[in-house]
Amino acid sequence: MPYVNVQITKGATREQKAEIVRDITNSLVRVLGKKPEHTHIVIQEIEESDWGFAGLLTDDWKKTQQTP
Repeated sequence: MPYVNVQITKGATREQKAEIVRDITNSLVRVLGKKPEHTHIVIQEIEESDWGFAGLLTDDWKKTQQTP
């Protein structure tokens, strides 16, 4: 029984999450021969202020990427 945990920053739409679940499930079926009905995918959305990247909190890092 495959279990996949996907962690992303908040903001994905329901449609985007459904596509992620579909694609990961299809990959496990195709590559490993797993049954879709035995595959579990959990998507955890994390606030940007709770995620660090490049030595900064993600929300602060994004501010450095904005052009004036």
